[in-house]
Amino acid sequence: MNKKCIHIVSLALILFLSACTSVQKTQLEETTTVVTSETIESTEQDTVTHSEDSEMFTARDKEFGYDESNATAITLSNENVVIDKEGVYVLSGTLSDGQVIINVSDTEKVQLVLNNVTITSDNTAPIYVKSADKVFLTLKEGSTNTLSTTGTFAADAENNVDGVIFATSDVTLNGTGSLIINSATGHGIVGKDDVVITGGNYTITTANHGISANDSVRIADGDVHISSGKDGIQVENIEDSTKGFFYMVNGTLSIQAQGDAISTSGTLQIDGGIYTLTTGDGARSVTLQNYGMGTTQQANTGSDTVSQKGLKSDSTIHINAGEFAINTVDDSIHSTGDITIMNGEFSLESGDDAIHSDAAITLENGNFSIPYAYEGIEGLSLTVNGGIYDMVTTDDGFNAGGGADSSGNTNDPFAITEGATITINGGTVTITSDGDSLDSNGSLTINGGTLNLTCNGNGNTAIDASGTYTNNGGDITTNDGSESGTGMNGMRPGAGRP
Repeated sequence: MNKKCIHIVSLALILFLSACTSVQKTQLEETTTVVTSETIESTEQDTVTHSEDSEMFTARDKEFGYDESNATAITLSNENVVIDKEGVYVLSGTLSDGQVIINVSDTEKVQLVLNNVTITSDNTAPIYVKSADKVFLTLKEGSTNTLSTTGTFAADAENNVDGVIFATSDVTLNGTGSLIINSATGHGIVGKDDVVITGGNYTITTANHGISANDSVRIADGDVHISSGKDGIQVENIEDSTKGFFYMVNGTLSIQAQGDAISTSGTLQIDGGIYTLTTGDGARSVTLQNYGMGTTQQANTGSDTVSQKGLKSDSTIHINAGEFAINTVDDSIHSTGDITIMNGEFSLESGDDAIHSDAAITLENGNFSIPYAYEGIEGLSLTVNGGIYDMVTTDDGFNAGGGADSSGNTNDPFAITEGATITINGGTVTITSDGDSLDSNGSLTINGGTLNLTCNGNGNTAIDASGTYTNNGGDITTNDGSESGTGMNGMRPGAGRP
């Protein structure tokens, strides 16, 4: 880019508000113009709020306001903008094939207020946080702002800049206005540390990931719509297992992704919000077929190489509340670690498992509608303490210790998998399956709840356990009498293999 740059200098004093005015000339690229500005209060600390999400968001993350009389107003024209001192800057206007660069010390904070801003860049980030302690990107009330990268990203000497908003520091997006992000070849928002959203309306359309972060993505509120050529939201940190996590407590998140909707290397935790997640062409683009007892083959017309899951974690998943409509080519909810669901409303359609864990699944409560899936809920172990479950599956409804994901034994339907258990302590379970309705490669214990199980045959049964089967008081109805332990494919109470 061969453009003039506006160089913004705002000298911050420690402790108290003070004003100073200076005009200087310096050289940056071709010409740098120093703009007279008022200094602002910069000693505000990121104190943690005392709410249930106090460890996730600071008071300033959720503060949309600013003192306009002490902010620097910048009208964009045909010049790049470089900010090299902390402060509050209110941007308006249009910048064609240019960018705003924030390059302050790693102890300084900057707040950018976008007020009907349009910035387009051919080969770099319209907003580039080169250095800072933290940057707050505030969408002014009533404003509509657009940031676009139209060509192929070119790395600079220091960073592989590959996002429309690219931040080497923590970045918080807030406010009540709207932001449109378009990336023809790269990502939407890239944060090398934390990406936080606490308000605003976002429409993100990208060739690659919608939002990508190293340490975390945290959403307290807002309305976020993502259409992505790869993952909708990706959080990955291979160096620190305590990072790489996703957290959301409120707001609306809508994702149409050609990869995973949300993918994390660390914990994925949801405490509330409304979610509409779709991957690929959806679950019904996959042809599901059951090939009879003992066969876990799946006729899948989706991609064999691209992961197209809904909620995916390489660690653990905790869901405490929320409304979920998930329609995915692959698993709707997937974790290599434990999955715990305390409550929520779930409409899940999957070209594979609706819910899958390589470890333990614990379901405390919730309302689950699963009208289309290969298997309904599968884990090494499955504990159901309450909730409502209504599902139609091509293979098993509940499965412990086996299945098409190779989490257990997939070759011998009678083999016992160590640690495989299904325990149902309560809830209302309605399953119509072409495979076994309940299938444990270990023990199966029913201590309570109401179960209505229909198996459509193919050599399968409504209740099947390779280990012991015990009913201690559940209200069970099947279409094949297997609730009594007879006619099961696996083991009968206290008996060996039939």
